[in-house]
Amino acid sequence: MPDPVDEIEAPEDAATPLPNALCLSGGGYRAMLFHVGTILRLREAGILQQVDLVSSVSGGSITAAALALAWDDLLDEASFQKNFVDPVRALASVTIDRGAVLGGALPGMSISGLIEKAYRKHLFGSKTLQDLPDAPRFVINATNLQSGALWRFSKPYVRDYRVGKIPNSEIPLAQAVAASSAFPPILSPFFLKLKSSVFEPNTGTDLQKEPYTSDIILGDGGIYDNMGMEAAWKRSSTMLVSDAGGKMQAQPKVSTFWPTQLFRAYMVTDNQVRSLRKRWLIDRFQSGNLRGSFWGIRTDIADYSTPTKLPCSVQGIDELACTPTRLKALPELYQERLINWGYAACDASIRSYYDTGLPMGSFLYPNAAV
Repeated sequence: MPDPVDEIEAPEDAATPLPNALCLSGGGYRAMLFHVGTILRLREAGILQQVDLVSSVSGGSITAAALALAWDDLLDEASFQKNFVDPVRALASVTIDRGAVLGGALPGMSISGLIEKAYRKHLFGSKTLQDLPDAPRFVINATNLQSGALWRFSKPYVRDYRVGKIPNSEIPLAQAVAASSAFPPILSPFFLKLKSSVFEPNTGTDLQKEPYTSDIILGDGGIYDNMGMEAAWKRSSTMLVSDAGGKMQAQPKVSTFWPTQLFRAYMVTDNQVRSLRKRWLIDRFQSGNLRGSFWGIRTDIADYSTPTKLPCSVQGIDELACTPTRLKALPELYQERLINWGYAACDASIRSYYDTGLPMGSFLYPNAAV
């Protein structure tokens, strides 16, 4: 069987360079809003306009998909605010996970299906993958719980290296984002029903057959890769990584009840995988094998090397970083603080490690302290 890393991209597409990548992590509404600040700072600096690939998971996929639909408005300040920032903030003012959990308990209903319905209502309407721009390439990542591989939604194709490729798919954008953000154990899995005939023949390694091609069971992209880096690391020479993921908290006592203990073990494994990916990324930066920058929602802004930084208190950062990983309504002022912090962290990071000549930015919402 081929190495999964070598099969991240379809063979005929792997030679197409996408040198400048932006990766957006998961983390519910916390990540969604933190990444809005990231996007606004990169746009202001002229860096976003140079991006060739946007790879996202979970909460980051909500932001990425909204950005994709507003891409044509990128150079128009008022239109970009109206068509990108305002709709995302409107969604952040609505709790959609609680109703989905309650409604999903009813016969014939699914939690992830109700999340998809909410995404349709508040952000994506009837848009499909074919409404994404041709450039940059947007890749919305989910995890195939059947194959154990990354399942990638994009405009040119949908692909799992083991199951195969679907070219030019018209899968609804709300479905792609719902699958990408179906975080366990509550909001997953997402059931994707397809006809096997939509797959291009002989494009999967060993699982291009039913039920893998007809009844696909997907989970949050963060199960496989919480920072959305894998779609970029073999084909991009520059990676900008915005990480708003959660952090496993220490527990003085661990339950002996096996389901609780099993979930704790999962969290340990997940935390270790995230740490390894971060270490790999930083090592690549430091060795000179990769250009780019990394910023995290939990990083003390004082740790960045640039001498000038936007004022962000350690207490304020900790509070925002501890926002629960939910799709739960957040107050307007709290939304502004999260966006400010994403902006400030991105600003400090890119001026420390990516473009030291950039002038410092200024808070988008000056009355909302971090």
